[in-house]
Amino acid sequence: MRRPSSVLRLAALATSAVLAGAGLTMAAPAASAAGDFYTPPASFASDPGSVIKSEPSPLLLQIPGVAGQWPGTAKRIMYTSSYQDGKPVATTGTVIEPTAPWRGKGQRPTVVVGPGTIGQGDQCAASKLMAFPMSVDLTKPSVAVNYTAPEMYHMLTHGVRVFVTDYIGMGTPGIHTYVNRRETGYAMLDGARAALRASGAATDSPVGFAGYSQGGGAAASAAELAETYAPDLNVRATYAGAPPADLSKVIGAIDGTTIAGAIGFAINGLTARYPVVSKVVSEETNPSGRAALRKISGQCIGDIILSFAFQNTKNWTRTGEPLGSVINRYPEVEKVVAEQRIGHLKPNAPVFLEGGLNDDVIPYGQVSQLAQDWRAQGADVRFVTNPTPPILTKTIVNHVVPMLATFLPGMDFMLTEFNR
Repeated sequence: MRRPSSVLRLAALATSAVLAGAGLTMAAPAASAAGDFYTPPASFASDPGSVIKSEPSPLLLQIPGVAGQWPGTAKRIMYTSSYQDGKPVATTGTVIEPTAPWRGKGQRPTVVVGPGTIGQGDQCAASKLMAFPMSVDLTKPSVAVNYTAPEMYHMLTHGVRVFVTDYIGMGTPGIHTYVNRRETGYAMLDGARAALRASGAATDSPVGFAGYSQGGGAAASAAELAETYAPDLNVRATYAGAPPADLSKVIGAIDGTTIAGAIGFAINGLTARYPVVSKVVSEETNPSGRAALRKISGQCIGDIILSFAFQNTKNWTRTGEPLGSVINRYPEVEKVVAEQRIGHLKPNAPVFLEGGLNDDVIPYGQVSQLAQDWRAQGADVRFVTNPTPPILTKTIVNHVVPMLATFLPGMDFMLTEFNR
């Protein structure tokens, strides 16, 4: 069905809001210098955080007359992380060593950044978008965006080492397991280990985790998994903005928004890891739904906005129910969704947590509940509520604006904790 031109204009507005919010401009895609870098060797070290291979990575091209806007040198690395069942998996990311000195206390810290929702196709990997923050591939077509620039720049200028993970299955073989609590958390924690090893830093150097939206969930997951999965890391702080801590609440909120296709990212990831989900999805989706899920599995954030903006998942099911309602009919699938819930474990370091009161993508209530869950376990949590009033609801503007408002307070929180 053809969408009205007004809807397309709103979708374009949402895309522009995301890009403008991250301070990005469109550029031609970088030449593929990576070759087959993303193909893991037949065998590799199974120890989590091992560096499998690395190569220099270009950063954003210098602008004439503007010196050193990226004060650091980067390496693309492949490292060992873990699937949710503990088996080793090759994962990729980028470590950036700052040229600016660390003027704080102790050793230079490392911040692991989890990208927000950037997609599920291999072309969406953040490490492929370090030379240019946006890539347009007309052959697919596909629009890929890397909006980790603000966190990277702020930390590098303060002398903090930065590592940006691609997550499991992004760029590398297999499906990207979007919002899988354990696998995104493991990718962050093992990214910290790999960054320290790749940089020759001391294993007890301070580390922290940062991210917004999907990245906020990854950072939050890393924060609470650190004590049991990576007790060797010297975790000092976490900034988790708008984390999707409870998928049972998030799925319904995203349905019908400009990024409704992100539900497909989540379903595809869960289908890959849980046979029960695969069975239910196969039985309950109609041909249009199955086609949509296949298409989404190879798309980036810009693609799902252009392809599925404002669509409802009720159009994907055989009964005409939204996918959230279908999940509620299957206790075994509800259990899988519940396994992704963040908040059952205690972070071992202070956390800066943010939720937008009128966020039209990540419900405020489930972020507030996460703060309560952590505090009940004795965690040190600073919870900040963004009061931005509703603006163009369902266009994700109310998701982007809080990101801009809490970015600097979140980063300053981390710098303060590194200096204690």
